[in-house]
Amino acid sequence: MNPRPPLPPFTLETARQKVQAAEDAWNTRNTERVALAYTLDTEWRNRSTFLNGRAQVIDFLRQKWARELDYRLKKELWAYTENRIAVRFEYEYHDTTGQWYRAYGNENWEFDAHGYMQRRFASINDLPITEAERKFRWQKST
Repeated sequence: MNPRPPLPPFTLETARQKVQAAEDAWNTRNTERVALAYTLDTEWRNRSTFLNGRAQVIDFLRQKWARELDYRLKKELWAYTENRIAVRFEYEYHDTTGQWYRAYGNENWEFDAHGYMQRRFASINDLPITEAERKFRWQKST
């Protein structure tokens, strides 16, 4: 696999770059593009769902973005070490009934030497919000 910079060991600047790249990719809601950031044997915990491997991640993301409509995410670097990054995040979406939600959470990431995420552990809580309470507005991409 080709290197996926920035590579560990992380500095403050490269950790911020990695977080911003993840935010940018997830906001495309392009499952294949997002999945390319993970190792083929990546290990995930997302809420109470456990995934193993990039193929399961792709299936998970397709299902996620089929029910979390007009998804918009913001990530913030919380801490970093040599090959690990911790982030806090919040995102907004609505369901098929039009009910909006804001999800808050924390993620712990571990990267391999080539810059691919080999482990991702996410703890997430959802809060119903009104349209007027939304923080994140965006234009739909074409």
